Amino acid sequence: MMQVTVTGHFGEWLQGRNGPAGPVALVTLACPDVALRGRALPGPQRIQGMAPRAARQFLGRLGLTLPGRVNLRAGVAPGMGCGMSTARLVALARLAGWQGPPEALAHACIAHEGASDPLMFSAPEQMLWASRIGEKLGPMPALPRCTLLGGFWGPALRTDPQDADFPDIGDLIDLWSRTRDLADFAQLATESARRCLLMRGPKADPTQALAQELGALGYVIAHTGAARGLIFAPGHAPPDAAAHLRAAGWRHVRYLRAGLR
Repeated sequence: MMQVTVTGHFGEWLQGRNGPAGPVALVTLACPDVALRGRALPGPQRIQGMAPRAARQFLGRLGLTLPGRVNLRAGVAPGMGCGMSTARLVALARLAGWQGPPEALAHACIAHEGASDPLMFSAPEQMLWASRIGEKLGPMPALPRCTLLGGFWGPALRTDPQDADFPDIGDLIDLWSRTRDLADFAQLATESARRCLLMRGPKADPTQALAQELGALGYVIAHTGAARGLIFAPGHAPPDAAAHLRAAGWRHVRYLRAGLR
């Protein structure tokens, strides 16, 4: 038996247009507490967790075949903004023996679905990623370790690869590349989320009010999806914070690890 685990993400630190006419770009929020697990067993070719025809089409782009009996188990439902669609493809490729460069795997994912999170890279949060074209637009700094009090609010929403109706965040990208302090990162992430919610909705999102009420450094969202998170320095979340989020309608509230240094 072969097993793989692909780390997902929990929304994005930043997402929007890289300049008024630039591509949709993002800095993903890699999260080791959100993952997809896959395994392959010897035997007839079968797959659980993905349509068999789609699995074979995707593997065919990579010159691979279905490696026996495959099971893909996502830690989060699709459409929540946690990258499970990309994680599923990355796991399938690795179970089938993929050992090529992550750029080639990203292009195969985009050819299959039209967009891709950068989960095939070893440090996906340290790059500015053009999710519709599969290109690294530049390096980004590693964030300090922090705690997210995360959950889901609102309906599931799958990414539409043709949707480029996002606010311009070129100024935030420039500032992010030169930032090193957690509080400053949190404020930039908050502004990215605020612009997205203002432009795309939903208008009744309670995340900003909760962040202010609970003294968070800022907040993050899935710019497409239901994931929401309040940013705290490690050990600084109020003990009753989770209850406040549940009372506001958040689902599956839990503490999550984020940051690298």
